Amino acid sequence: MAPSEIVRRAVETGVDGIALTDHQSARNTPALAECARRAGLRCLSGLEVQTAEEVHTVALFDTPEQALQMTEWVYAAMPKRVNDPETFGDQPVVTWDDDIVEMEWRILAMGCRRTIPETATKVHELGGLYIAAHVDRANHSVLGALGAIPEPLVEAEAQPGGGMFFDAVELSRTADESAWIGKVGGYAVTRSSDAHNIDDIALVWTEADIPDFTVASLKQAFAAKSTTLSPRLTRF
Repeated sequence: MAPSEIVRRAVETGVDGIALTDHQSARNTPALAECARRAGLRCLSGLEVQTAEEVHTVALFDTPEQALQMTEWVYAAMPKRVNDPETFGDQPVVTWDDDIVEMEWRILAMGCRRTIPETATKVHELGGLYIAAHVDRANHSVLGALGAIPEPLVEAEAQPGGGMFFDAVELSRTADESAWIGKVGGYAVTRSSDAHNIDDIALVWTEADIPDFTVASLKQAFAAKSTTLSPRLTRF
C-alpha cells in the first residue's frame, strides 16, 4: 500500500477525501499527505488506537504533525517489544515517492495502556476527532468489549470533546445500518472501507454536506447527525 498507489486509487474512485489510520502509528501520514496534496485530493491524518480495553478507536486530525504527536503519546504506553516481520509483517516508514527510509521496530499489532477516557481527552486536546471503530464487530469494538458506549460521569462543559468520549461511531462495510442505529446511543454514524489493500479503497463511504474536508467541518456534521452512509456490502 504505497502512498502513491493509495492516492491513485482514491482519485480513480472519485472520493473527495480520504484518511490514513494505520494501527497505533501515524508515521506514514506525512508521505500520504504530500501525495494527496500533489494530486489535489483532500486528506486527513490519523491512527487507529487499540486502547487498554482492547477496543479499536480512530483518532483523526487535520495535519500529520498532530497525528504524530498522538503517535508519540501512544508509543509511550506500548510494550517495548521488537516486531517479528515473519509473524506480523514488515512495518516500513516511507517517503511520498515510496522510498523506504526506516522499519518501525515496535510491534504495532499490539495495544497500549491508554484507556478510552484518557485517549479521548488527548485526541480532543490535540484538536482531533475520536471515533469508535467498527462497533458492529464482536472483536475489538467498544460494544463487543464493553457492551455499551461509555459516557463521562462529569458535566459536559468539563469535557474537551463536548461531554462525550466519542464524536461518532463507525459501522463496518457489511453492517446493516437499520440493525445498529438504535444501539449506538444517538451518536452520529459513519461508514468507511477500512481498506487493508488497494482494491478495498472506497468500497463504502460516508457523505456529508460540508464546506471543506476538515476536523471542524466534520465535527459540525457529527454534532448535527447529518452524515449519510453509502449502501453496505452484502458480499465481497
